[in-house]
Amino acid sequence: MEMGCMWMRRVRLTANSLFLAMASSSSSSSPATALPYTSRHLLFSFPSLKSPHLISFASSDRRSISISTPCCSSASPLLSLHDNDNVPDFGGGESFENLEKVSKVLLKGMNYAELQEWVQSHGFRPGQALMLWKCLYGDNIWAHNIDELEGLNKDFKKMLSEHAEFRALTLQDILTASDGTRKILFALDDGLVIETVVIPCDRGRTTVCVSSQVGCAMNCQFCYTGRMGLRRHLTAAEIVEQAVYARRLLSGDVGSITNVVFMGMGEPLHNIENVIKAADIMVHEQGLHFSPRKVTVSTSGLVPQLKRFLHESKCALAVSLNATTDEVRNWIMPINRKYKLGLLLEALREELEFKHNYKVLFEYVMLAGVNDSIEDAKRLIDLVKGIPCKINLISFNPHRGSQFRPSSEEKMIEFRNALAKAGCTVFLRLSRGDDQMAACGQLGEPGAIQAPLLRVPEQFQMALNTPV
Repeated sequence: MEMGCMWMRRVRLTANSLFLAMASSSSSSSPATALPYTSRHLLFSFPSLKSPHLISFASSDRRSISISTPCCSSASPLLSLHDNDNVPDFGGGESFENLEKVSKVLLKGMNYAELQEWVQSHGFRPGQALMLWKCLYGDNIWAHNIDELEGLNKDFKKMLSEHAEFRALTLQDILTASDGTRKILFALDDGLVIETVVIPCDRGRTTVCVSSQVGCAMNCQFCYTGRMGLRRHLTAAEIVEQAVYARRLLSGDVGSITNVVFMGMGEPLHNIENVIKAADIMVHEQGLHFSPRKVTVSTSGLVPQLKRFLHESKCALAVSLNATTDEVRNWIMPINRKYKLGLLLEALREELEFKHNYKVLFEYVMLAGVNDSIEDAKRLIDLVKGIPCKINLISFNPHRGSQFRPSSEEKMIEFRNALAKAGCTVFLRLSRGDDQMAACGQLGEPGAIQAPLLRVPEQFQMALNTPV
């Protein structure tokens, strides 16, 4: 109960917000590394006690996505983004620290300029900051403790031992799928758990798929992570360390990790401050040194944040499209009720007009009988016209409680051929790691409290074997 009590002291409760700390019955005797998968802390905001059916999945940038479900209606819930000043702030690149770490700075929460300034504030030369940076991210060291720092003087290491913390994550488990995909489970300081996936490829490219949030507020109906709702944002340190751990743990087994995709748990642009900062650390030439073109940030379509990302980051952008009409996208991706297809695609046309040699990646999860018809293919061709892009057709990966079925391979090939014939650059992405729930859309563990399933439109009820 000590962790739960500490958490409660750090949160300001008001009449309009409720913070539930769910402590494990064995928490007083079990360390964080032995915590069960289901989190001990759930964060929900109830904007009005008179509206018991309005659940808001809160976020650290003081905004939330709300899903309103009328008590006696089969109508689909409405989704909106709204300000919420009562939401506790986990963002800004700062670490979420436990009581023992409260007086120490988390090194991986700083970009290089911040680290250099911090080192100088303790009376050491900027050159020491560069050497420390290389120990954290470069030279195949990936230091996790003071003993792994090479070439630093004794006084500097003494200062670090007194004032710095090296790790934001604790390794909990590594699961290996039959195709060689690895799913890594990390425990956070507050007892929550995130998942990171490493995907080897025969062509010499190995990708690490990082999470940006614990859970997700978007409630995409085909995504297992979406069932969780949003527990909290990850800090920049917690995001970066996933890539550091992947290289440290698996480079010897799978070879050099060359690509990063922000396609794990969460909506990256809902946590844009920490995601941009983490991506900046990943591409730093003296550190992890990923090519900006090989770091891809995915979004379900948060238009203002998407514009900001294209202005501030050199990394690649992927947009999860998944439908060719507002009617279908409103259902399977509720964010579309705020940012319609037309608005999203027009924003991309406008922004990419000023970015030379830049192509957006459209992700399209194929759902049998829902979005995989030739008519959908023709509409998709018209939708992306004028946008420099590539299209990934992704096989849907079933999960517990799923309403959807994957399109057949024949249907996917037919769909791909229609796009290719029209001049689109298109790829088929088949499942990787699905036997360990490591494939696209399978990450996370919803637990007892889940985001709502939305009403299936009548024309799709037969395709989903849903009673009328």
